[in-house]
Amino acid sequence: MSDHTHKISGMTRLRNYFLTGFVVAAPLAITAYIAWSFIGWVDGWVKPYIPAHYNPDNYLPFSVPGFGLIVAIVLITLIGFLTANFIGRAIVNYGEGLLENMPFVRNIYRGLKQILETVLSQQSNTFKKVALIEYPRKGLWALVFIATDTRGEVKDELQEKGGDTIAVFLPTTPNPTSGFLLFVPAKDIHPLKMSVEDAAKLVISAGLVAPQYREKTAELAAANGLPEKGTSRKKKPAEPA
Repeated sequence: MSDHTHKISGMTRLRNYFLTGFVVAAPLAITAYIAWSFIGWVDGWVKPYIPAHYNPDNYLPFSVPGFGLIVAIVLITLIGFLTANFIGRAIVNYGEGLLENMPFVRNIYRGLKQILETVLSQQSNTFKKVALIEYPRKGLWALVFIATDTRGEVKDELQEKGGDTIAVFLPTTPNPTSGFLLFVPAKDIHPLKMSVEDAAKLVISAGLVAPQYREKTAELAAANGLPEKGTSRKKKPAEPA
């Protein structure tokens, strides 16, 4: 084998090592960066309000990252505990009464409260199912998260125009936190078996990371001695009498 061939083989091997290392290191580095940025953002908001004699940054030679986050978690938990009793509910009701007298602020507060109560409710099925719809025109398909049945005035208006509709969230690529709210006829929604996590990966990666649906189906079918989906066992021809 020539030196040139050895050189090409060595470069190919180095490139493969680099790509393998990148695939392993990049998600870890990005995750660490996001987590560190979030901790720093919370610390920047909370630490200035911590009394000086309770803030370890004032008597330690180094800053304590995450201390503000811990304080925020403790305070939020304490607020939840106080709100659960009679006195706490009375204080919250009094505060909400004051907000109701503020024309602009009350609309923001109502909207945020309703969104958080819906998302955090244990009884809510919001964004737990994935589906396909034809969007933006016939023949083109888009991945959506099923939100809830259409309600209120929108429901009444759309029922007059053609039956039941469902509210779905159409995420954008590569940022699934932004998107569009669509009210789609129930008959035009095609539910999928994939999880919300797999659907989010599919959206973020622009279709590059797809759940291993066919492979898993084939493995399960083989383990149970069944034919794969879309195929059927061939019947043996009947023996002549």
